[in-house]
Amino acid sequence: MSVIYVLIPIAIVFTALAIYLFFWAVKTEQFDDLEKQGMSILFDEDKQAKSKTLTSSSSKSNAEAIDKSDASLVTTQDKNNKA
Repeated sequence: MSVIYVLIPIAIVFTALAIYLFFWAVKTEQFDDLEKQGMSILFDEDKQAKSKTLTSSSSKSNAEAIDKSDASLVTTQDKNNKA
């Protein structure tokens, strides 16, 4: 019976702590976007990283193509200037 005198205060402290932590979480907006984490598991991060890599590599190949076309324009202009 003397154990109950220890367990009741411990239970009250734990309950007060749980209530405090709940209100802290609400105040710091921990529960604002509950669906984001659930949806993020459905999408593969590797595909996003690959698409970014492909986009940057395609822009590099576009830049190389532009450089080549500029070089051909320069050689054409040089030929016209010499003639």
